[in-house]
Amino acid sequence: MGFVQYHETASELPEETRAFARIIASMAEEADAINSYEQRMVVEKNGIARAIMGNAQQEEFKHFGMELEFLLRAKPKWRTILQGILFKDGDIVALGSAAEKSAG
Repeated sequence: MGFVQYHETASELPEETRAFARIIASMAEEADAINSYEQRMVVEKNGIARAIMGNAQQEEFKHFGMELEFLLRAKPKWRTILQGILFKDGDIVALGSAAEKSAG
């Protein structure tokens, strides 16, 4: 059984928009899984179990990254904005404001 992921009638949306919505939904699921593993790992006392969970979390993070790249390819302006924020030192909010302005 599916779930509601569209805010408009699905049949009226082009396939490109439906794929976009599915990726957004997948990213939310990946983020939730990453969070679940993080919480489980900090309370897990067994080192082997913790390592298995860490490996699983890394897989979820990889999937999240691939989905993000899909969206950035679909939305080049987003890539421009994120390039002004990610992997940079300094005030995150100020970087975000400057990146948004430079993207127009």
